[in-house]
Amino acid sequence: MTKYIVQGGHPLFGEVHISGAKNAAVAIIPAALLVDGVCRIENIPQISDVTALLKILEQLGANVRFLNRSDVEIDCRHIATTQVSQELAHKIRASYYLIGALLGRFGEAEVSMPGGCNFGGVRPIDQHVKGFAAMGAEVREGDFICAKASGDRMKGANVYLDVVSVGATMNIMMAAALADGTTVIENAAKEPHIVDLANFLNSMGADIKGAGTDTIRIFGVDKLHGGTYAIIPDQIEAGTYMAAVAACGGQVLVRGIIPKHMDCITAKLQEMGVQVEEQDDTLLVRRAGKLRRTNVKTLPYPGFPTDMQPQFATMLSIADGTSIVSEGVWDSRFQYVEQLARMGANISVNGKAATIEGVEYLNGSPVKADDLRAGAAMLIAGLIARGTTSIENIVYIDRGYDNVVGKFRNLGADIVRVSEEDKPKPLEDTQVG
Repeated sequence: MTKYIVQGGHPLFGEVHISGAKNAAVAIIPAALLVDGVCRIENIPQISDVTALLKILEQLGANVRFLNRSDVEIDCRHIATTQVSQELAHKIRASYYLIGALLGRFGEAEVSMPGGCNFGGVRPIDQHVKGFAAMGAEVREGDFICAKASGDRMKGANVYLDVVSVGATMNIMMAAALADGTTVIENAAKEPHIVDLANFLNSMGADIKGAGTDTIRIFGVDKLHGGTYAIIPDQIEAGTYMAAVAACGGQVLVRGIIPKHMDCITAKLQEMGVQVEEQDDTLLVRRAGKLRRTNVKTLPYPGFPTDMQPQFATMLSIADGTSIVSEGVWDSRFQYVEQLARMGANISVNGKAATIEGVEYLNGSPVKADDLRAGAAMLIAGLIARGTTSIENIVYIDRGYDNVVGKFRNLGADIVRVSEEDKPKPLEDTQVG
């Protein structure tokens, strides 16, 4: 078993460079299936979700070649199958993007039900299926999702999403890029990574307009060509480091970001007494005094992101006064509260809202990551706690944070990654010459 060991109580100082956006990368990599040529994707984060998706493409018959740590060439001209390995697909939530990409390119797809994080409830793909069906595909759901277009190509259609869904918006966009006719997505999600996917597809020859608004129009084209595209910086990774500085105190320059994407996070930090100074592609985050209480409600972009909710709840657990955190996106995202309570946090949950009474400090404790962002919250909790915190289930953290131990250590944090193999072997297991 591999885990993080954190010695808390150290303020953070220095600089951190933000990697490419996980939520953009896990859609853009499957979208490479639509490209009839070689596409070079730059600024790819080194995370396990990306590794799994690239392995899936290779299994399908793509040629994948890393040029350096963050740039990769993908050639999908010789795809041999539209059936995705169950073992790999089941490890990640984003495997469902392969359905839209394969449908768009080949008119058929067979992908196992996605895995990834579990927030304690169902994360349905009904809006995805609704879109595919409107475009003429027959979709059967079971252990596998089997989808097949009525003809050789998907057909343009009007799709109204019953709920704002990032995944459905991106999946339908991919299915529509090579469709016969025009597809209109209404009540579309507006997150930065949706705009990034549209920009990637457009750079390869697609014709997509309106990404970033609630109505997206995709004019189907005959083919996409190769090209080069750089993924945007990760809004949530940047927000996590900003939250860590706010929680621990200190001063950190967050580099390689798009400040506009951070506005909703920056505003809340400033309400809490954190100083944030914006420059061209950096934010200087500084906290010297006590954190003040605030209320947070997660909403679709440009509202406060649900993926920052656990990190902020952890910060608020040591803020002055009483804060309320309301979850407006997922039905349940408070599983991590039990772990914070073990460390001394005073949090009560009622449905989709948590009431947080700030305490003076947290105590180090053995905890676990229940999902990706809950894992980030445990890291922050360990960094601010008195004593030692061990974090298990770090496979979740590896899904979305590139070199998280190295980046925190560069800021002065006392954190190490250890595994059972690192421990000294008992004497009886040691061979003496």
